[in-house]
Amino acid sequence: MDRTKLKWYARKRLWCRLPWTFTKYGLSEDRIFVETGLLNLKQKEVRLYRVLNISLSRSLVQRIFGMGTVHIDSNDKDLECFELKNILDSENVKEMISAAVEEERLRNRVSTREFMSGDVGEEGFEDATDGDMEH
Repeated sequence: MDRTKLKWYARKRLWCRLPWTFTKYGLSEDRIFVETGLLNLKQKEVRLYRVLNISLSRSLVQRIFGMGTVHIDSNDKDLECFELKNILDSENVKEMISAAVEEERLRNRVSTREFMSGDVGEEGFEDATDGDMEH
């Protein structure tokens, strides 16, 4: 992972903000990288247009120390669901990744479609509509 070509780079931190871990995260124009290990390095990546969902969680300890965990769901085989754990400025990082995902989808002309599951969604929708019409 060449840090000079990355938009964002960070290390996973301990609960007390110290970067004494061997997990590194990076964001380039078109990919998110997760590198782990000291002697045996593993580097995984996911293309941004494959990201389906991004969310943020912040425990009490993380909030006290100004950190958070960004959860990313993708349709990539290696990194289907993964987390960027204990990163500083997590809210801005989440927004940066979200904007980069949208840019990459537009650039590659990729769209995602959400489907409702068959009869369950339709029945629930019809019930809600019928109830509103009676009032």
